[in-house]
Amino acid sequence: MTQAARPERKYVYNNMMTDSRRWDAYVPRDGDIIISTPPKCGTTWTQMICALLIFQKFPLDRKLSEYTLWLDMPLRPLGEILDIYDSQTHRRFIKTHTPLDGVPYFDNVTYLFVARDPRDAFFSMGNHRKNTKPEMLEIMLRSAKERSLQMQMPASDVRAAFRNWISASGIPDEGGMAEFNVLHHARTFWEFRHLPNIIMMHYSDMKADLEGQMRRLAAALNISVEEGLWPQLADAASFERMKENADTLAPSGAHPDQWRDKAAFFNKGEHGQWQGVLGEEELALYRQIMKERLEPDLARWLEHGWKG
Repeated sequence: MTQAARPERKYVYNNMMTDSRRWDAYVPRDGDIIISTPPKCGTTWTQMICALLIFQKFPLDRKLSEYTLWLDMPLRPLGEILDIYDSQTHRRFIKTHTPLDGVPYFDNVTYLFVARDPRDAFFSMGNHRKNTKPEMLEIMLRSAKERSLQMQMPASDVRAAFRNWISASGIPDEGGMAEFNVLHHARTFWEFRHLPNIIMMHYSDMKADLEGQMRRLAAALNISVEEGLWPQLADAASFERMKENADTLAPSGAHPDQWRDKAAFFNKGEHGQWQGVLGEEELALYRQIMKERLEPDLARWLEHGWKG
């Protein structure tokens, strides 16, 4: 790959969570920020950080989800989402869980990717499912059925579910859990990390030095922040403060009452949740697949971040 290489839109991601064809209607605006993350890798956290950098105040005037809508989530009319984005006069920051090879690429748009140790992301997703109300899952399954999708729910045994999940390629044409694949998603960004409008952050770095990572992101987005505001903004973005303000910060765009407990959406954010749960068979499979699919530097970064 040469330094002149650019991302290309190769696949359609059409599953229970995403319909990437909805990006066909997106009209970019100079300065747009597309937040593209695998689920449970810090999406809402990153949306909050962007909101704080753009508006530079807390509390926000509206719920976080009313600023930064999930564009390719098929449960909400696309026209409604586009009308909201078209009406915004501030710098727009748009949520998606679609990898870089499924969204359109524009030089005047910034693409922000956030990674997390895949094992932690898997277990966080399990907690996420448990916190989702049954009626919300029914709505998602009905939407999938209307789009003629055959959905396969994760195995009830967590170890079997992990083996199935880590083995899937994440590429739609190859099938198998394409809606949630940290390795493939990370790979689509890693190969274009040399581009000035590609920003790569890591959950572990944000946990270890939140203000430092917010400053790094502000510089990358060319956003100026008065020095005296940083303690307030960093505090507002802290995991503890977001949990306290879950009523206005937990995602709410797909359904107004989708969580059993909004505060539980911000569960623990801990590293190493998989320890003591995954067995040697699962960990050996994990190490094998990481080695086969990722170059060594990407594998190390995906587990530990830049500082690790």
